Amino acid sequence: MERVTRLVSQRAVVIFSKSTCCMSHTIKTLFYDLGVNPTVHELDEEPRAGKEIEKALIRLGCSPSVPAVFIGGELIGGANEVMTLHLSSSLVPLLKQAGAIWL
Repeated sequence: MERVTRLVSQRAVVIFSKSTCCMSHTIKTLFYDLGVNPTVHELDEEPRAGKEIEKALIRLGCSPSVPAVFIGGELIGGANEVMTLHLSSSLVPLLKQAGAIWL
């Protein structure tokens, strides 16, 4: 849990993902299209640490565990939560507030 807390506090947008997950790919693409340069941690590419992080994300309430999106150090949630924010025009202001985009 401490590792997750440390990782998400280092950047404005942090995404925990798996390279084989289509929803993770979709969320990463959305952020790139919005001009955000998120820090992405591919859990399946970090064998030992990835499993540890995945367990911590599940304890935080992420179900499924990926994608897990943090903005400004706060857990936003997975694909459903991010898309809900985007469709309600709430995502961009949140990204601006976190300093992830400036426009």
